This record gives sequence, C-alpha cells and structure tokens, in this order.
Amino acid sequence: MSKLAPGAKVPDFAVPATGVGTFRLAAAAGRKLVIYFYPRDMTSGCTRESQDFRDLDKAFRAAGTQVVGVSRDSLASHEKFAARESLPFPLLADTEERLCRLFAVIKPKSLYGRKYLGVERSTFLLDSSGRLQREWRKVKVPGHAEEVLEAAQRL
Repeated sequence: MSKLAPGAKVPDFAVPATGVGTFRLAAAAGRKLVIYFYPRDMTSGCTRESQDFRDLDKAFRAAGTQVVGVSRDSLASHEKFAARESLPFPLLADTEERLCRLFAVIKPKSLYGRKYLGVERSTFLLDSSGRLQREWRKVKVPGHAEEVLEAAQRL
C-alpha cells in the first residue's frame, strides 16, 4: 500500500535527473504529472514501457501532463538509456530510494529462487496541484501507457 493515499498532497522532492540536472516536484506545478517506477534500465520490460510512454509523449503533453520515469539506477545509466531510446522526458535517479520509499514501491521479489528487495513496476498520476489521483501497481506493460494517458485526459 502507498504511504500516500489518493487525494494526498505529494511532498516536494529534488532528485538527479536526465536533461534537467535536478528534477523538483515544485517545477511541475500547474501540470499533471505521471511518475512511473521501473526496475532497471535497458531490460526488456523496462525498455518497452519507456518506449510506450515515449511514443505517447505528444499526447500526454497535449493533455497538460508531464511524464517522468524513476528507477534506482545511476544518473549515468539513465543518460545512456535515455539517449539509446530517445526519451523526451526526464529519468530520475533515485539511488537513495527516497522516492521509492515515499511511494512504497520496494517489494520482496524472487528470481530463480533468490529473494531480494526490488522495485515493483508502478505508476502514479498527480493532478496539477501535486495531489495523488491514481495509482497502478504490479503493472503489466502492454497497454499500460495508453491506460495512463486516458486517465490523464479525463483528469
């Protein structure tokens, strides 16, 4: 469950980001904001999800919505990933897991029998005043960006 309940004001934060140096939530004031959390740069599912948001970027902008991606990868990794995929929006380097904890996306996972804590693919939609309006958890990539766009257009 999110530490933030729907309707809650998301506290301001500042995180290193591609293209902008540091991304501050306050800088998105007056626009809706999509924050999508993904496990790792350059993996197949994360690449597909980022491409889907990239391909819909103009439609998000037309809906008055900014998109940002977040993972625990380094800024250098994000810069390579963003360049390789021509991503038109910032990727936030949450290496200290502050945003991951705020949005409660760190979950127990298992891979080949090995247990670890990882990022659960999740997306959050904030309104133009910075309040959480929708959340998607345990996201399946196909069709997800389109669903988020529809929600942003209705908001």
